[in-house]
Amino acid sequence: MALFSESNRRGLLYLLPLVAIIILLVALAHPRNDSLVFEPMANKEESEAQRPDTLFRFDPNTVTFEELVQLGLSKRTSASIIKYRTRGKVFSIAEDFAACYGVTDSMYRRLKPYIDIAPEYRPKPFEHDDKSTDVSKQIKYEPFRLDTVTVAYLRTIGFSHRRATAFLRYRDMRGGLRNIEEVGECYVIGDAELDTLARYIIFPQQEQSDTKKMLIEINEADSATLRSIYGIGEKSVMEIIEYRRRLGGFSRVEQLAEVKNVTESNYEKILQQIYCDSSVISKIDVNFASPQSMAGHPYISDRALRKLLKTRQLKGGWSTIEEMVEDKIFTRDEAERLRPYLRFTSNRE
Repeated sequence: MALFSESNRRGLLYLLPLVAIIILLVALAHPRNDSLVFEPMANKEESEAQRPDTLFRFDPNTVTFEELVQLGLSKRTSASIIKYRTRGKVFSIAEDFAACYGVTDSMYRRLKPYIDIAPEYRPKPFEHDDKSTDVSKQIKYEPFRLDTVTVAYLRTIGFSHRRATAFLRYRDMRGGLRNIEEVGECYVIGDAELDTLARYIIFPQQEQSDTKKMLIEINEADSATLRSIYGIGEKSVMEIIEYRRRLGGFSRVEQLAEVKNVTESNYEKILQQIYCDSSVISKIDVNFASPQSMAGHPYISDRALRKLLKTRQLKGGWSTIEEMVEDKIFTRDEAERLRPYLRFTSNRE
């Protein structure tokens, strides 16, 4: 008996072409999505759009958002610069651009040759004008020691917080600055500003005046020499030596006031007979120092030491004391006191 009758076979012959036509119509009605084919090209075009064109000269005071993006800055950084400017910020020197949020050190070095500040925005040369009555518009410079200067003082002479922090980081990474040429190598110091600062910077190794040569240097003085200072008694001598040992040396003569048995009246007398060479103090390599070598330092509390050791184990270390403040190891006041006593060695050194 045949599987299909003759009438059934004829029906199939008519049905198969009809099914084929239906399949073809369905395929035409729902074409294949070819977006994936062009996706690599779209990504390529997007990456090319994000890649900056040839660099060009620009004034941060007048450059547009679109031009900043073209120079290679992200949209977020470009917007923050424009917003910073609308709040009244004036870029008077190229280094002011480095202080903007989002502008990295490498980005600034790349763009610095193209920064062109218009004359109306540039600072006027600093002049000592005794006849001027508008004292509020003058910055009052005073001589300062380069090895112990703080962010707070630098801000009083025109530095932004970020520029002051960057300068002190540069100083500490160099292990100190020995002359004005080394100061000028710091990228946040402009040429005109350098000429002004050169008049007021006191370098650690700078020769002392004849009067100061007669004073006693308290970091290298032995017990007999300290005892010869009027106002320092037998008991105070041992406490000063012990406190000096715990500190790693005095960075400022004012630290003598922290010694328990140095009275206020004696302190005033002692200051007139001493000076301090901070270049001989012992520094703590905070990324590698043992817990024992840091324990007992007058400026490192037990709480801070525990937090320091725990965080160091997790992240490996720090490159600046500002990072330690951000990690809440030290408060800003604690960090300023500790700054002369810390150094930051990386694994690559």
